Amino acid sequence: MQTSALIFDMDGTMIDSMPFHAQSWLVFARQHGLNIEIDDLMRRTTGRTGAECMCELFQKELAPDEAWALIADKEKIYRELFSPVFSEVAGFKAFAAQALQKGLKFGVGTAGDQHNIRFAMSHLQLQQAPHAIVGGDEGFAGKPNPAIFLEVANRLQTSHEGCIVFEDAPFGIEAARRAGMRAVAICSTHSPAQLAGDHVIATVRDYTELMKSNFLETLNVAIA
Repeated sequence: MQTSALIFDMDGTMIDSMPFHAQSWLVFARQHGLNIEIDDLMRRTTGRTGAECMCELFQKELAPDEAWALIADKEKIYRELFSPVFSEVAGFKAFAAQALQKGLKFGVGTAGDQHNIRFAMSHLQLQQAPHAIVGGDEGFAGKPNPAIFLEVANRLQTSHEGCIVFEDAPFGIEAARRAGMRAVAICSTHSPAQLAGDHVIATVRDYTELMKSNFLETLNVAIA
């Protein structure tokens, strides 16, 4: 199968941010007088949009304006925690650069909002910006709904069959399947078993493993 584009989730896939999202949820919940079981909350929310996450946290339907105002507070805490120790998932920038050199399109499909996207991109300092970025505050349903990934493919002007999704979370792996896309499981936050699927073509800890396996060289790259 020809490959024309790589689509990356952001948190836990491009950047090693998930522990700091977990910490920020704990801080935010305490500020609102909530006791939460963080592993359960992360299981229910990772990959979903900010507004969807807030409804899960408070266990009730919130007006969109209220939900987005609350997530803005939570994400500010996250950025303050992560900024001093910001790090990519090992090898990501080098892998992305190699993919671009081979003529592959580079897209980002994340449930993160525009503030978190700008934060990540400003810290990553990529040699070349992604060809398309779709965020979770653009009106698309969060994962496991495939809408975000399908919109990335649309903006990249490529078929969903020609895309490979890189994901670290079960909801994201499922969204790739529903989008009709192949997937690579990045096991930075979940086990291989949690990210399994017939459409998963590689399972690795990080991008250094992908580069050591010459993953890009195995692809039949379709260059427009």
